[in-house]
Amino acid sequence: MKLYSPIKIFIKKVNRINQLFDIQYPIIQAGMIWCSGWRLASAVSNAGGLGLIGAGSMYPDILREHIQKCKAATNKPFGVNLPLLYPDIEKHIQIIIEEGVKIVFTSAGNPSTWTKHLKDNGITVVHVVSNTKFAKKCEDVGVDAIVAEGFEAGGHNGREETTSMCLIPMIKAITNLPLIAAGGIGSGQAIAAAISLGADAVQIGSLFAASEESSAHANFKNRIIATGDGDTELSLKQLTPVRLIKNEFYNKVKEAENNCSDKETLQNILGRGRAKKGMFEGDLVEGELEIGQIAANINEIKSAHTIFNKLVADYNQTIQHLKPF
Repeated sequence: MKLYSPIKIFIKKVNRINQLFDIQYPIIQAGMIWCSGWRLASAVSNAGGLGLIGAGSMYPDILREHIQKCKAATNKPFGVNLPLLYPDIEKHIQIIIEEGVKIVFTSAGNPSTWTKHLKDNGITVVHVVSNTKFAKKCEDVGVDAIVAEGFEAGGHNGREETTSMCLIPMIKAITNLPLIAAGGIGSGQAIAAAISLGADAVQIGSLFAASEESSAHANFKNRIIATGDGDTELSLKQLTPVRLIKNEFYNKVKEAENNCSDKETLQNILGRGRAKKGMFEGDLVEGELEIGQIAANINEIKSAHTIFNKLVADYNQTIQHLKPF
């Protein structure tokens, strides 16, 4: 059986994203804080997708270092994920421009804030949304593509709790922009489902968070592959919603939320550096452990190249087996 024969179909089917980013396959690695350094981004780009450096957990000088190392490690396109709530965002944007990064994914904020400035400097801009309201705003302000991130995703998420199965066609119906599906996508079969719903490409986070090249701590990677269904929950909705693995820190948050605590109390529980403590330093008790629901399907730490090749092979095998009713 020839499992790889339909690859040309895969490329043709979703060529808007392939052409926009000049990549072989329409698979984007999410720019995850504490996980997405230059090693992961370059590995995914070298495999034929689009790697992203997660700038949200980096000081400006660290971001510059990761961009320079990524340029040295790959001659393929890569980008930077830039959370708009980052406190020193002006410095990040200046470094991105100075280093010649051509693709930026913005998230966690209003796309009207920086899109024009980035595009005026020759940068392709993609914005992450979790609802139709911000999807419309993206089109209005001139972004080049949209990531529709469903409720299943890890990290910061939408308060609406709209699942990917619902969100993708909802956003597809209101915009002609290239659409990238995210949230709960961890297999070639899921890629086929997202494309059938109208997506042009997919963005995948949790699978790559548990990869060998991920900059996350080994403790966190091992906790990911030990996670079962029901072991994550969207929390801290009064602050900024985030999907967490259930641990002692989560239990404190949950107790406070059950007691109807105010924002100040929740902020005091969260404190500072909680995500770094969990995901980068490996504190599985008091750290903030951000991951998607798809973690329940991850049972092994693999190289990014192995993960990527399996996604492509499984996608192609899946579309071979799909038949008309």
